Amino acid sequence: MIERAALVGKKLGRRSVLFIDEIHRFNKSQQDALLHSVEDGTLTLIGATTENPSFEVIPPLLSRCRVFTLEPLTGEDLGRILDAVLADPGLLGGKGISLDGDARKMLMMLASGDARQMLNGLEAAVILVSPGKAGTRVISESAVREAFQSGFRLYDKSGEEHYNVISAFIKSVRGSDPDAAIYWLARMIDGGEDPKFIARRMVVLASEDIGNADPAALPLAVACFTAVDSVGMPEARIVMAQTAAYLSACPKSNSAIMAIDAALADVRTLPAEVVPLHLRNAPTGLMKGIGYGAGYLYPHDSPGSYVFQHYLPAGLRGKRYYEPSRNGREAEISDHLASLREKRDT
Repeated sequence: MIERAALVGKKLGRRSVLFIDEIHRFNKSQQDALLHSVEDGTLTLIGATTENPSFEVIPPLLSRCRVFTLEPLTGEDLGRILDAVLADPGLLGGKGISLDGDARKMLMMLASGDARQMLNGLEAAVILVSPGKAGTRVISESAVREAFQSGFRLYDKSGEEHYNVISAFIKSVRGSDPDAAIYWLARMIDGGEDPKFIARRMVVLASEDIGNADPAALPLAVACFTAVDSVGMPEARIVMAQTAAYLSACPKSNSAIMAIDAALADVRTLPAEVVPLHLRNAPTGLMKGIGYGAGYLYPHDSPGSYVFQHYLPAGLRGKRYYEPSRNGREAEISDHLASLREKRDT
């Protein structure tokens, strides 16, 4: 095709358009083969895909294209298409087909913005309904439901909607909206998502977004994963719903992730500090003789099991990584640490 396009361009001065449907099915090498001809103008490439091109089209080719996103059709769009089909004597309209009001609404709802799904469902409903005396068919809501069996679900557990819906779920839990969290959870369950994937995300979320604001969140999320792994579907949906609702209702804190990321940043950018001698174990006489463990104070020998001594390396003394929030249980932790720091400072 590229050779023919080049020949047409050279001999006739005409540019060619190459349309590739489902372009995401081309592998990297096949997409690479298009680059030169697109870049020099031999071809005007139009690629159609149901996947997110950011993930499925190689960056050099994507950078030479303009991306147009096709959104699901609105109810008004679907209504116009439906009216055109019913009015066309060469299509279903020629068979005396009509829909009652509820059937029309149900048909467009179950189509989820997809005209093909709507028309396929309509054709199936026509087959299910027996013609009247005049040969006409009136499609009812129940006929539409029976034709669809189940609605067309906009969810692909290996495609972009997988990432979109899990993102919406996590953000709903983080935002303390249990109703939204349960809805997105239902979308994933109905779409056939791996329940263990959902449970794993809740384990991470329990530490990342709740942490010590409610220390019960993490063991509950871990118990959820164990239960999901043990009982499987469909019962696992109940366990996940319980956990999602609890995590949504919890007070929130991201102090744990802020603390570890700040510490990792220092570890990766600052010189490696030596472990202070008093914090080192001295399992041998030699190690003890050169000062390992010397001066270490055992906290439980002091009132309140606290005694001040330095635990950070000399170059990081005074550094604070963990700053507890004032939310939930973490407010008590914050007050406790403040009292310890006050004793230390005095």
